[in-house]
Amino acid sequence: MTMDSRDRPVLRMHLWLETQRGIFFGLGRLKLLERIQSGQSLRGAAESLGMSYRAAWGKIKNTEEVLGVALIEKNAGNRAGYRLTPEGLAMVARFGRWFKDVEEYALRRAGALLPCNPIAFEETQSNDSADSPNEHGKESSLP
Repeated sequence: MTMDSRDRPVLRMHLWLETQRGIFFGLGRLKLLERIQSGQSLRGAAESLGMSYRAAWGKIKNTEEVLGVALIEKNAGNRAGYRLTPEGLAMVARFGRWFKDVEEYALRRAGALLPCNPIAFEETQSNDSADSPNEHGKESSLP
């Protein structure tokens, strides 16, 4: 079966880890930490993902509580913002690798089992703010 390139399906995945208390790490927290790692403030990182500072802080603290390690720490100076701890850097790398591994497997299996050959979702700045479509087909809150 030959598909028009405009009709080629795009693989979209929603992966996260949770405990009985709820989500403790997913794509939203990954993006939040990546933005802090790239030099954005916690507030700026939160806003770029469409969440409040308080929500971002709560998500990070929840994950730190579950893991038993700090993911971010204050930079030197009172107004210098945050940076990732070695454990935060490791979580970003490991979750990112796991996500890519699952995505690669899903693409291979879809190509083998389905009558189409889906492509990976390539994220753009315009839809960075979330990972699950809302009623308008746009992205919304990230785990």
